Amino acid sequence: MDIVVNVAEGFMGLFDTGAQTFIGWVSSIVPKVLLLLVFMNALIALIGQERINKFARVCSGNVILAYGVLPFISAFMLGNPMALSMGKFLPERMKPSYYAASTYHCHTNSGMFPHINVGEIFIYLGIADGISTLGLSTTPLALRYMLVGLVMNFFAGWVTDFTTKMVMKQQNIELKNTL
Repeated sequence: MDIVVNVAEGFMGLFDTGAQTFIGWVSSIVPKVLLLLVFMNALIALIGQERINKFARVCSGNVILAYGVLPFISAFMLGNPMALSMGKFLPERMKPSYYAASTYHCHTNSGMFPHINVGEIFIYLGIADGISTLGLSTTPLALRYMLVGLVMNFFAGWVTDFTTKMVMKQQNIELKNTL
């Protein structure tokens, strides 16, 4: 009978721990994410949707802008999954590469900017928990994660660009370079 009681207490203990964690998030990360979302929407409204769309079209002329700058800014301004929608302004041949780069930005930037991908923050917080347990700041980890992500996410887009061109050549597909 003791085993059944211990299992039941352990099972309920999981929910107690989950509830304590949830209360901690409600008093810390949730308000921050909410305020960041409000700020981003206000900023987009101030800049204007047409200007943001025009910026995306300009970025299509350069791979560094298309796979480095545009995905980062889109993830920061629009969050996941809306950041992926900026690819609609790129030429067809660039869309797979933009998708590759922007998808990764929605993950690697969430430590510094949790509003980008709220679901991802739980994974980041799980990784950062070890650093927090040591009493250290998680900001250096988030910053390193983001900086490595900036480089690697660009390369993800660039490599996808090369493979897309190879498949297009193999399949004898020709797409216009223009918008």
